[in-house]
Amino acid sequence: SLPVKEFEIIDYFLGSSLKDEVLKIMPVQKQTRAGQRTRFKAIVALGDHKQHVGLGVKCSKEVATAIRGAITLAKLSIIPVRMGDWGNKLGQPHTVPCKV
Repeated sequence: SLPVKEFEIIDYFLGSSLKDEVLKIMPVQKQTRAGQRTRFKAIVALGDHKQHVGLGVKCSKEVATAIRGAITLAKLSIIPVRMGDWGNKLGQPHTVPCKV
C-alpha cells in the first residue's frame, strides 16, 4: 500500500470519529554558546476507539505548536489494529492481541 502524505485524507475518512489524547509534554534543552535553548516535545495518541490508532511526536518552541504538529504526525502514522477474541469467546471481537 502507498503511504498517506497528507493528513486531510485521514480527516476525510475518519475525521469525525477520531479522538486525540496528549500523553506527555516535556521540555528539552540544547546547550549553545549563549546558554540553553528550551523546546517542548509533545507525544500524542490518536484513535477512533474501534480499530485505528496512531502515535505522533513533535518538538517545537511553543507547546501549542508542538501539540498541533504531533496530532498531524499521529494522523499520518495511523494504522489499523486487528481485534479478536483472545482468551474468551464472549460477544463481538473486542481485545487486542498484544501491546500497541
